Amino acid sequence: MKFISLTIVFFYLSIVASFAQIKSSEASFEKRKLKFEEANLVNSYYSQDGNNSAVTGGVGTEKLTDVSNSFDLKLSRYGKTGLKHTYTFEVGFDTYTSASSDNIDPATVTSASYSDVRIYPSLSWNIANEQKGNSIGFSASFSGEYDYTSIGGGLNYTKSSKDKNRDFSVKLQAFFDTWAVIMPIELRSNYRFEGYTQGDNAPRNSFSAALSLAQVISKDLQVLIMVEPAYQSGLLSTRYQRVYFNDINNFNPDGSRGTLKSEFLPDNRLKLPIGARLNYFWGDHIVLRSFARYYTDNWGINSSTAELETVVKITPFASVSPFYRYYQQSASEYFAGINQHQLSNTFYTSDYDLSKFNSNYFGAGVRFAPPAGVLKLQRITMVELRYGHYSRSNGLSSNIISMNLRFK
Repeated sequence: MKFISLTIVFFYLSIVASFAQIKSSEASFEKRKLKFEEANLVNSYYSQDGNNSAVTGGVGTEKLTDVSNSFDLKLSRYGKTGLKHTYTFEVGFDTYTSASSDNIDPATVTSASYSDVRIYPSLSWNIANEQKGNSIGFSASFSGEYDYTSIGGGLNYTKSSKDKNRDFSVKLQAFFDTWAVIMPIELRSNYRFEGYTQGDNAPRNSFSAALSLAQVISKDLQVLIMVEPAYQSGLLSTRYQRVYFNDINNFNPDGSRGTLKSEFLPDNRLKLPIGARLNYFWGDHIVLRSFARYYTDNWGINSSTAELETVVKITPFASVSPFYRYYQQSASEYFAGINQHQLSNTFYTSDYDLSKFNSNYFGAGVRFAPPAGVLKLQRITMVELRYGHYSRSNGLSSNIISMNLRFK
């Protein structure tokens, strides 16, 4: 990952140098040439542990680590008609190790499933009419890893009021994914149950819309409400996740009890989140950011989220931002723990992500944006460090630390 980070930094410096050359040779096209807006380099480290792995039927280690690096670059220019064109390119690399995925085939000491790399580039183009206060944008993305590829596209539109105190936005996205189906090692030959099986390529398509309305209530208070319906179809089960049924007098060759099947879920899911944000500027040194959301879907899950982040300015160029989020959800009608499903069930999973639980997530961020640049490096205009700790009522816990460097 250090090599990837250094490569990204070198990539950024090359782009800055190329734009410096453009500046000297094409000064006569000042109004229409590309302008470097900013670039961000984000690195993070995530680790988790728990004892409800869905790969082993709802019991067993959930230990996982993930190292993530992403880089985004934003450029802009004004066209002949005065419209502002903004181009954003982003690329990310995730490398993870997963002890639970390694148990797809527990006979191996460390299988190919133990670790993987995900690469996800994306490109967006936004066209803004600053005089009329509206903009339209397009985006395209790709994500690839060992057993999964995803191609996505999006369209967005924003309209601002004449006094700039109100914004309405709509965003449409579609993702067309393909799974290379992997089954638990015991079920790879002559599997006689439902759904896709080992060696199949299965589709998963996702469509979503996000509508939001932001309003400035006063110079101290802003509010935003949002509705984000989403629909998925195709293979929504994770086929290498095991489910053990309640016929415990039935012994498997490895000594486990109950008929063993691969997770099987409906081939469609409709989700409806509704949320609101409220930001309050308390004097010149404190900003209160709050968020609340209600969620429901046709798998029987209902959830609610409440979050508060307080930004405290220590100096004009430094701030700290402690945050806390509480979340609770009901269980999906298709969830049950190990040896609790009945053989008559049409759909079944022992994935505790679909169980009833509540969670707490808290931490803090520290942000520095000195006018002379971070460590007197003028091009690095901001650095932010964030740490968060997450814990669930079913025992899963995780930690994440991240660093964001901004270049201008």
